[in-house]
Amino acid sequence: MASEETLRTTSVSTRTPDRIESPGARVRPGTRAWTTRLMILGIVLTALNLRPAITSLGALLEEVRDGLGMSGSVAGLLTSVPPLCFAVFGSLAPRLARRFGPAAVVCAGMAAIATGLVVRPYAGTTAGFVAASALALMGIAVSNVLMPVIVKSWFPDRVGSMTGLYSMALALGTSAAAAVTVPLTEALGGTWQTGLTAWATLAAVAVLPWLPFVRTGGTRGAGRAAEGVGRDAAGGSGPARRDAVVGAGPARREVPGEPGAVPDDGAAPRVTRSRTAWALAVFFGLQATAAYITMGWMPQIFRDAGVPADTAGVLLAVTMVMGVPLAFVIPRLATRLPHQGPIAVALGLCGLLSYAGLYLAPAGGAWVWALLLGVSNCSFPLALTLVGMRARTGEGVAKLSAFAQSTGYLISIPGPLLVGVLYQHSGGWGLPLALMAALMVPQIAVGALAGRDRMIEDETAATAC
Repeated sequence: MASEETLRTTSVSTRTPDRIESPGARVRPGTRAWTTRLMILGIVLTALNLRPAITSLGALLEEVRDGLGMSGSVAGLLTSVPPLCFAVFGSLAPRLARRFGPAAVVCAGMAAIATGLVVRPYAGTTAGFVAASALALMGIAVSNVLMPVIVKSWFPDRVGSMTGLYSMALALGTSAAAAVTVPLTEALGGTWQTGLTAWATLAAVAVLPWLPFVRTGGTRGAGRAAEGVGRDAAGGSGPARRDAVVGAGPARREVPGEPGAVPDDGAAPRVTRSRTAWALAVFFGLQATAAYITMGWMPQIFRDAGVPADTAGVLLAVTMVMGVPLAFVIPRLATRLPHQGPIAVALGLCGLLSYAGLYLAPAGGAWVWALLLGVSNCSFPLALTLVGMRARTGEGVAKLSAFAQSTGYLISIPGPLLVGVLYQHSGGWGLPLALMAALMVPQIAVGALAGRDRMIEDETAATAC
């Protein structure tokens, strides 16, 4: 492994982000370990907060509709707000991170989630409810984009396992909100307002681990991941080794010494020239479409089939909780395979089977369809892993993450709205389920393309020549 003197004299275009320290900064090993553990805690708590704002609403959607006087079409519009906010605000995340640092942006994002969740149940009107929801979703959006960047920069030798941990926590938060919201509402007095407000507490707690990184600029803990890079580069091979060393990046403008500082380089890869980037963006968009339709409408599908409200919430929780173990396994498996396309195909086929089951026997096979749909929804951790694998540099990951998520969420906006419109005008779930199944076919196709062993830097360089 290269010495520190060699690293200081090497061109900045070859340094890994985690080797960069503020001038004169020397961090004791014990302090590095402490800050690394605090960073892991921050990542996990952040992930736990990235979906309860959505799935808690899905569990109480009928009560919210009655309380605010929403039609089915308006409710469909409401379920389209998350991807719209993710697309709009997620595209701003790299710019905000360059100015304030990723840790500060994520910290502010958690505060925005807490504030939005406190305000929205008591806004009194549909417009106010949507506006407060948008504030919470803004916090989710910027954190969505920056989590892969932070994981890549702090843990470049463990992108797969840390992405798995992050995805597992995200799935746990998603499923917990779906399962607990209805009984929590009853325990707090039976009003949907208190049931939705309760989740603000979790977001407020998630602010705390990020505060030291905001105050110090994130300089502590920088050396640990660098040690891992050298160790893995010396002995690793294949996809795992490539996954470890892709953190090496070009010249950067950063918060001094902060792991995860987002680069600002005029020679940055133009991801719009990459076919792989477009395939990944479309894959991200289609899997998000399926996920938000599931989170927004699945409990209603079961309730219309005669399933009690509390059981419908548990079924949604079962769907979401499938992501807890699989979100840890799939990224680790993906980083060890030369081609991740077969994983995307297998997950898509589970989705098609679940939609067929929901059409033929929604109540009779409810638990089976919930399980299959939960497996299918694990396309999300696969997409996150592919973001980290399809770029060589931290800069490339930041740009690919912003592009894939912003473009993908734009693609996903019409899906939940169309489901609401079709549901209201057809009076049943046949047409909405047919739409969901039809969208799964191109998701499988672009997932196979995004899973090819390609790097966006190579593709953009080839098109520029």
